[in-house]
Order: sequence, then structure tokens, then C-alpha cells
Amino acid sequence: MNGNAAGAFESTVERFGPPRHQSGRAILAGVDGSDTAMRAVAFAFGMARRESGRLIVAFVVCRTALTNLGPAVASTVEHDTTLQLYAELRDQIREAAEELEVPVSFLKTFGDPYTALRDTADRSQVDTVVVGASQKAGHRFAGSVATKLIKTGHWPVLVVP
Repeated sequence: MNGNAAGAFESTVERFGPPRHQSGRAILAGVDGSDTAMRAVAFAFGMARRESGRLIVAFVVCRTALTNLGPAVASTVEHDTTLQLYAELRDQIREAAEELEVPVSFLKTFGDPYTALRDTADRSQVDTVVVGASQKAGHRFAGSVATKLIKTGHWPVLVVP
């Protein structure tokens, strides 16, 4: 493991770009590094810029099937992968926030993606939630994060293909 053993498994919030607008719209985008999630974040950046709003980007870390292999294997692999993905996403979000002059809060949290996004959206009183369409075949039957967020009905949800 890297020197910061707990780093990947601590919730964090980082702020990038200009100071937050108090009166602008709040937009939440979920990101996991997938192509559709990255397109959703790009779309959310555009919305926030056009509407002089603020953007909250949530990176939700959830345990994978590796956990069943044993704590040592799962912990090492998940930790390193999570830290690397988080660092890459953080750098991309920071660059976009500075270039587009959009105030961004980059949140890293843990748990079920639906629950984490729902709770973040409610807690932050967002006006819109933007997520990427699921690329997993099983979600056609069990329901994707986007479908669950839409059924919640608290805010408009945009699903980016």
C-alpha cells in the first residue's frame, strides 16, 4: 500500500474554481471514471457555466467483489485503484473548473452510489442531478442508479448517454 493507508477510504470535499455563487443554481454530477459519467460531468459543467451556478461533483467509492477475496488483497487493490482514479479525476475536475471559471465542490464519499448521490443532493439542496447512463447489462432488470434517482422524484435528473 501507499504511505497514506487510510487516504482512499476517507470522505473529502475539495473546492476548485472561482468563489461559490450564493444565488446560482446547484447542480450535482456523479462520476465514477466511466465514459458516460465523464460525459455527464462535461454536460453539468456546461449547465453550471451557462446558468452561473455551482457544481458539485460526487465520486462515490463502493466496495467491489474483491472484498470476498480477503481483507488484505481487497484492501490493497481497492486502495491503490481508488487513490489513482481519485487523483486523476480530481486533476481533471480542477483543470476544468479553472478553465471554465465554474465553482466546483469535488466530493469523495463511500457507500451505495444511489444512496450517496440521493443524500448529497438532498443535503446540498441541488436543483438538478446529472448522471451517466449505466453500461451494465444487469441494470436493465435490477434498475440503474439513474432509474432509482428518477423514481425518488426530488429533483430533475438528466441521464447522459
